[in-house]
Amino acid sequence: MKQVLQDLKTGEIFLQEVPVPHVKRGHLLIQSTRSLISAGTERMYVDFGRAGYISKAKQRPEKVKQVLEKIRTDGLLPTVEAVLAKLEQPNALGYCNVGRVLEVGEGVEGFRLGDRVASNGGHAEVVMVPVNLCAKVPEGVSDDQAAFTVISAIGLHAIRLLDPSLGESVAVFGLGLIGLIAIQILAASGVRVIGFDYDPERVRIAQDYATRALDLSLGSDPVQAALAFSSGVGVDGVLITASTPSHELIHQAAEMCRKRGRIILTGVVGLNLRRSDFYHKELTFQVSCSYGPGRYDPFYEEQGHDYPLPYVRWTEKRNFEAVLELMREGRIEVDRLISRRVPLLKIQEAYDAISSRSAIGVLVEYPVASPEASGDRWQERVIVHRPAPSPSGSVVAGVIGAGNFARLKTIPLLAQSSARLKWIASSGGLSAAAIARKIAIERSTTDYRKILEDPEVNAVIIATRHDTHAQITVEALEAGKSVFVEKPLCLNRQELEQIVSAFHRAGAAHQSQPILMVDFNRRFSPLTTLARERIGDRQAPLALVFTCNAGPVPADHWVHDPQAGGGRIVGEACHFIDLLHFLVGAPIFRVSALKQETKSGKDLEDTVSITLKFQDGSLGQINYFAGGSKRYPKEQLQIFSQGRVLFLDNFKRLQAFGFGRFKGKRLWVQDKGHRTALLRFLEAVEKGQEAPISFESIVHITAATFAVIEAMREEKVIELP
Repeated sequence: MKQVLQDLKTGEIFLQEVPVPHVKRGHLLIQSTRSLISAGTERMYVDFGRAGYISKAKQRPEKVKQVLEKIRTDGLLPTVEAVLAKLEQPNALGYCNVGRVLEVGEGVEGFRLGDRVASNGGHAEVVMVPVNLCAKVPEGVSDDQAAFTVISAIGLHAIRLLDPSLGESVAVFGLGLIGLIAIQILAASGVRVIGFDYDPERVRIAQDYATRALDLSLGSDPVQAALAFSSGVGVDGVLITASTPSHELIHQAAEMCRKRGRIILTGVVGLNLRRSDFYHKELTFQVSCSYGPGRYDPFYEEQGHDYPLPYVRWTEKRNFEAVLELMREGRIEVDRLISRRVPLLKIQEAYDAISSRSAIGVLVEYPVASPEASGDRWQERVIVHRPAPSPSGSVVAGVIGAGNFARLKTIPLLAQSSARLKWIASSGGLSAAAIARKIAIERSTTDYRKILEDPEVNAVIIATRHDTHAQITVEALEAGKSVFVEKPLCLNRQELEQIVSAFHRAGAAHQSQPILMVDFNRRFSPLTTLARERIGDRQAPLALVFTCNAGPVPADHWVHDPQAGGGRIVGEACHFIDLLHFLVGAPIFRVSALKQETKSGKDLEDTVSITLKFQDGSLGQINYFAGGSKRYPKEQLQIFSQGRVLFLDNFKRLQAFGFGRFKGKRLWVQDKGHRTALLRFLEAVEKGQEAPISFESIVHITAATFAVIEAMREEKVIELP
């Protein structure tokens, strides 16, 4: 299928062939018939892409701050590589889609094949959308009209926040798509409306909707006009849907309001507020977030849990349904807002019109064939990007998952190896196809089982979300593939038992035992290796203190979800448990842990002190703290033994005290061992060698991590068998 993308480095808009997504639980797979280009939001993306690096930085000062902090902790070269890689990732455009249901995901109710639906899907022939971001299109509403559903919901939600009552007066700044639809909804609510814009054509359209509207390009004073419109009292509310860097607009909105008036912002404007404007009139100012309650809440959007209607009357989905009903009743009219219709294959014309500001609303039209005519086209989930090379006997690899870490770290390292990269899979298809084109991977797919079914593939790299690691690992082992899986291996003891069983079954069922390796890369860092060599002659136990300045992760991030991410201790602290186990060289037999108590809010279990007792008498302390500054190094390790101390600072510097002439070593670039870990795995697969990390060690570290969770929650010491 074809999808509209943007190159963030150059701003270029282009069509790319990507595999059809696999419908996920709680989602719908939709064949597009129309999509609407948002003149405001998408023009902003285009302008940003076409800007130079300095201009991009000025537009995103918060990103510049993050870059500077990363330079301080990780160094210049890794930061530059990360920034360039981010800009090279194609940006999928669009969020106003109409189409017909192709597939219904597990757990979805109320939809069936062939239903017409409006959604926030992008500009693509097929989109996969969470059910709570979809609404059925009623009879009497055309696909052209329904394409305005999402953009209308933005205006409707802003009006709900404004809370106008019958007979009140409201001023609308900005008569683009949202503004022109908002004035119709306001008028339908019995509200008197006055609109302002610098575009004469948009002003004329607003006047056709029986709205008082002024062309500011003629020099009209919006404040005086609004005061006159409200008989000198001041308008009851102001809705700002404009986009301008000027701070004057907010000042004008405040001046035209009555005492205790309301101002709602949906656009992007300068926000240097004057205290006196708001103080003397006791004005209310609020920024409206997208389509309504539920937006950006993974519990609502991704997991499909609805908010109870008696307590949250208007969610984003219910706002979609409301505007569709207003369209059916003729209260929202959008025909005047359609400036142009463009076939998908001529998408560049559409963005040229938006960029030149010669269009308000541009509809993208998709070729729609009957199911009989299209055949299996929408079932094709594999794209062949280049022919297979002649057999070389090297490792044939398939990558499952194309998230940030895989894209920035794992896959570039694979590309530098001697392995043949045959496959890459991602659930949505776009990221996999983009990486395949850039890195020269032969095939991309949205069905990871295609990789497991390929007899040529002998190495599978799993880089998906945590909750899928166990299932894919089991399937890959049973298919006889060696597996390199990002941490964690799994999320609970039951999954660990399933992996252990699958590993042993694979050894019995296949000619050779497949390798299973978790990406515990810290043990492969050159400074870790050096530290182990220096303490290798010890006659006494070690005392180790590892501190991870983990930094905060938002409370609603999936990594905190026990079912999706397993929490930060399972998801990341397992690295450090393995590191200490590697350095000591003896099993862990006793675990205890204490977490920081929270008096309010969600307990994220991300500030924890862990104590490990090893069978040789060594003692390890891991302090995993989320409350520190990003300016401070993330990972530091101290090793004490026999009157000597080693200090490992963020895998860039090793300092030695009490080791005679050896004072330590410094690296030019931070090296956490990612490259060595992956290359050691590939070498073991190719040469039939022993696994770089024994299976017993992997199981032991994973079990110890689960013991930490138990010790932390029950505040007791856990002994490992």
